[in-house]
Amino acid sequence: QVQLVESGGGLVQAGGSLRLSCAASFSSYHMGWFRQAPGKERDFVAAISWSGDSTYYADSVKGRFTNSRNNAKATVYLQMNSAKVEDTAVYYCVADQFISFSSNYYSYQRWDYWGQGTQVIVSS
Repeated sequence: QVQLVESGGGLVQAGGSLRLSCAASFSSYHMGWFRQAPGKERDFVAAISWSGDSTYYADSVKGRFTNSRNNAKATVYLQMNSAKVEDTAVYYCVADQFISFSSNYYSYQRWDYWGQGTQVIVSS
C-alpha cells in the first residue's frame, strides 16, 4: 500500500520560509509536489527523481523552492524561500514509479499516488 503523508504547512509572511515534508511508505519512487489554490487547477510545483540526482521546477518557483529527499528516511522535502502571496495553496505530495521526466511530468494526471494535502498560507 502506497502512502504519502505531508506535514509542515501553515501560515508564513511574504518573504519568509517554510519547509514541507512528505513521508512515504517506500523510497524508490519518483516524487514531486503539486499545489491547488481556491478556484484554480492543480499545478505542478517540483519533482525529484528516485535517486535525487535530478530535480524539476515550475518557472514560478524556480530559484525560490528546493525539492530534496532522504531515501534512508523515505522522506521528501520542499523548502520554500522568499514566499509570495501567490504561493498560497494546498500542497500535495505525489509519487510514481514509472513517470518519465522527458514528457508531461508536469501534468497532475500522470502521477499515480497522492497525499492528503497540506495548507500553505502566505500573508502580505
